[in-house]
Amino acid sequence: MTATYHIKTFGCQMNAYDSERIGELLEAQGHTAAGIDTAEIVVLNTCHIREKAAEKVYSDIGRLKASRRPSGVKPTVVVAGCVAQAEGAEIVRRAPSVDVVVGPNAYHRLPAMLRAGGGLDTDMPLASKFDALPARRSIVGASAFLTVQEGCDKFCTFCVVPYTRGAEVSRPAGALVAEARALIAGGAKELTLLGQNVNAYRAKDLGGDITLAGLIRRIAALPGLARLRYTTSHPRDMADDLIAAHADVDVLMPYLHLPVQSGSDGLLRAMNRAHTRASYLRTLDRLRAARSDIALSGDFIVGFPGETDADFDATLSIVAEVGYAQAYSFKYSPRPGTPAATMAGQVPEAVKDARLAELQAAIARSALAFNRASVGTRCDVLLDRPGRRPGQLIGKSPWLQSVFVASPAARIGDMITVDLIDAQPNSLEGAAVNPIRAAA
Repeated sequence: MTATYHIKTFGCQMNAYDSERIGELLEAQGHTAAGIDTAEIVVLNTCHIREKAAEKVYSDIGRLKASRRPSGVKPTVVVAGCVAQAEGAEIVRRAPSVDVVVGPNAYHRLPAMLRAGGGLDTDMPLASKFDALPARRSIVGASAFLTVQEGCDKFCTFCVVPYTRGAEVSRPAGALVAEARALIAGGAKELTLLGQNVNAYRAKDLGGDITLAGLIRRIAALPGLARLRYTTSHPRDMADDLIAAHADVDVLMPYLHLPVQSGSDGLLRAMNRAHTRASYLRTLDRLRAARSDIALSGDFIVGFPGETDADFDATLSIVAEVGYAQAYSFKYSPRPGTPAATMAGQVPEAVKDARLAELQAAIARSALAFNRASVGTRCDVLLDRPGRRPGQLIGKSPWLQSVFVASPAARIGDMITVDLIDAQPNSLEGAAVNPIRAAA
């Protein structure tokens, strides 16, 4: 029996990719997409990185429990993703209105669970879920995600990912090249390779031991691909061949998200990050030597247990020293089962709030400085969504900046050449250079 469905995605780009694949699974069963207020099946694809993200899920469950579909029946509620993995039994106890709870390594079994009327599945099977997913890829837009690696072996003391996503596993390179080819055939101009630690990618097929750099080179050679990116990387896995790829793979964009988390060596040790401030900065120096125009992004945690004023000042100073094009910052949130949750020296919330505000102001200044330095540059922009004003479109520069451009002849999916003429902290304005050309 077919039904309408809606998927609400929380968290990272990995979850966005998983939601696309869940949608494809449901479409293969004859189900059709609909709005959250009318869909007969509602999938909440969840994130467990921070406490607030988990609590938002329970709020949504409560609203769905009280709702009715146009037919008068309650929706079938599915909780998927990392909250499902970490709190599956608790969800069943706390929210009995939930019909299906399925973890991120088991969602390929969702159609069978729906046919069975519900259930809980948070297994981490050895067999790859990707083998069970539909071969056909359907995307909307000029950019697409491609998960190449899942899981984490790093065990940062603040992080739940090793417990919710499992150990580091890489997909076969041949399967990834085939999926990339299918995405390009479906209209994707830009691919972003995804992984919890994407630069830890290793595969033994296509005639050798394939690293992320090797995978990049193979995918970059596919006809019709205009741009290639990857995220999220760990500093300890920025190998020489990957840095070299930034120098000589034309479609690899000059942008890297490389989280540091703190500028303090003492906190980095407490976080079990396996890098120091100095080693991180040396890696950035090597990247800039390979690609002088590379834009850098990072992640930061404030209020980690034991963080002193001096530790926080060290974080502010590394933001100033690196000159990030953008960065993401968060208050430390204790996650049950992680070592940091029981560490001494938990920082008061008021202190976390003040530090986060100061850090975000510093990041905004850095981003504005980077954007202002881009004014006067001519570059290609891949248009991916409409702007607020009539005739206005928004796209991404090579450095992942949002660029607004008024170009009546252009359409979403076009690659157009623009002159960057004005800058704000989160965007730039571009003036189209004629003639407009479509993306390859």
